[in-house]
Amino acid sequence: MLIQTLRLKRGWSQQQLAEASGLSTRTIQRLEAGFPASTESLKSLAAVFEVNFSTLKPESEMNTEISSSSEKQEEEAFRYVRKLKGFYIHLFQYVMVVGLLTIINIAFTPNHLWVLWVIAGWGLGLLSHAFGVFRPSWILGPQWEKAQVEKRLGRSL
Repeated sequence: MLIQTLRLKRGWSQQQLAEASGLSTRTIQRLEAGFPASTESLKSLAAVFEVNFSTLKPESEMNTEISSSSEKQEEEAFRYVRKLKGFYIHLFQYVMVVGLLTIINIAFTPNHLWVLWVIAGWGLGLLSHAFGVFRPSWILGPQWEKAQVEKRLGRSL
C-alpha cells in the first residue's frame, strides 16, 4: 500500500514506475496488491522514491503492529476510487456504443428502432452498477449487516 501511495503522490502510472525502477509492470501490480517483494525490488523502489529501504519493508519483517485505522481508511478510499473508476469506464463505454448503434440504427433501419432494446438492457446494467457504487451505506451496507447479525444473535433491543 505504501508503494501505491508514494507512486500516486508523484502522479506516476504503474508503467512509469516500472520504467523508472527497472521492474516489470506486473511486479509493481503484485507489490501494490500486497504480495511479498524481494530485497532487490524494494531497494530499486527505495532508490526511485528516494526513501530509506527500511521504510518499504513489509510490516511482518519490521515487527510492527497491525495496520492503523488511518491505513485502513486509506485502503477503503482506494477501493472506493477503483469502484468509481470502473463505473466511469462503464458509463463511457455505454455512451459511446449506444451513440454509435443509434447512428447505425437510424441510418440503416429507421422504421425499426431496435437500438431501444440495447439502451434499455444495458441501461439497467449501468443503473445496477451505479447503485453498487453510489448507494447509501444504510441500504444493505455495513451498518445494515451489523444490525442483522446482532438481531440474529439475539443481541438487539
